[in-house]
Amino acid sequence: MRLLLKNATLVTQNAHREILHGDIFIEDNLIREIGPGLQVPDAETWDLTNHVILPGLIQTHVHLCQALFRNLADDLELLDWLSQYIWPLESAHTESSLRASARLGLTEMLKSGVTAILDMGSASHMDVVFEEMVRSGIRGYSGKVMMDHGTQPYKEPFDDIIRDTERLIHQWHNSADGRVGYALAPRFVLTCSDQLWEAVRDLSHRYNLIIHTHAAENKSEVALVQEQTGYRNVEFFVRKHLASPKLCLAHCIWLSDQEVEYLKDYHINVMHCPSANLKLGSGFAPIPRYLEEGINVSLGSDGAPCNNNLDIFIDLRLAALIHKPTFGVTTMNAQQVLDMVTINGAKTLGLEDKIGSLEAGKLADLTILQLNKVHHTPADNVISQIVYSAQSRDVVHVMVDGKWVVQYGRTVAYDEEEVVRTAREACAALLEVL
Repeated sequence: MRLLLKNATLVTQNAHREILHGDIFIEDNLIREIGPGLQVPDAETWDLTNHVILPGLIQTHVHLCQALFRNLADDLELLDWLSQYIWPLESAHTESSLRASARLGLTEMLKSGVTAILDMGSASHMDVVFEEMVRSGIRGYSGKVMMDHGTQPYKEPFDDIIRDTERLIHQWHNSADGRVGYALAPRFVLTCSDQLWEAVRDLSHRYNLIIHTHAAENKSEVALVQEQTGYRNVEFFVRKHLASPKLCLAHCIWLSDQEVEYLKDYHINVMHCPSANLKLGSGFAPIPRYLEEGINVSLGSDGAPCNNNLDIFIDLRLAALIHKPTFGVTTMNAQQVLDMVTINGAKTLGLEDKIGSLEAGKLADLTILQLNKVHHTPADNVISQIVYSAQSRDVVHVMVDGKWVVQYGRTVAYDEEEVVRTAREACAALLEVL
């Protein structure tokens, strides 16, 4: 494929954060050239006057298996939310209900301009999630959720977890020409035995895999971790030799000063989920402090039951707003927040050399917006428009790996009416058996 996108505003997110008016030439799955007045006579040409092209947006903490549970688990704190609703619902998933959930979540995220995700999967039927990631055209990582410890009924024997995990790694890691990969997904400290954490460390080293987990989301959780292990969350990972740039921690709200130092020293990644943290009443992660310390922070919507949306634009705006009363109005400016869903997200996934910015030689993952509507106007700062004014309905086209996955606001892989219908049917059937 040879494609020339012309006359757009290009928010490059390169090292200089350049904003250009010009063109992008794409060949196969790569950005070949960027600049004004490009001429490629034999390329398919699109005139994108009055459009904005961004690097594809990156969500680094989601739960596709929970998309089906939207609006079913409101107004609870984390541990009650998990035990009363989420674990029973996840454990009840059938292959067909998980497929409906994955399709629902993927459709919503693609339509909101997301091109790459870090997903925490289900305990069972995980092939379904990978199949739908491949089909949808999205880039990203998922992995079987790992739980072998604790009082919750939703757990599995250690040997079964490791056997299934290794099978899934061999089948799905670097599938779809490298677009889809495997990330280890131990749920959090309290749900995994020491034996399982040691196995996670060894698997990560052996296969060079991301470790995707939760940490310090809730005060009660932090207290229980300290009571049961003798350590706080991040210290636990350090003591277990899990701390590295491969470790990706969702939330990190209640950290000690020493834990913040560990984040910095070991180059651990933090995934900020402002909507979920507000809805579960978990607290406010001190994100401006982390950024000031040079800690890599990216953004996620978390799960639909603790957010009710997987719309990254909602979390963009919240991330820019909620920290200002505590840290000052000049903190968390629009550029910092946009970085979190582009180049910072790419770094979390270990893909900063391939995605996260519009530069020649990088993969053609693009999000294309129209920002000339009533709710954007007037404006003379496109970064502010994106972070403070834009909405998912402003997404027009989305490309991943040089292929259109959304055109004119509609997903290419899925019939959206069918996705909604099957999701409703699957949710009804799931609730009948609980």
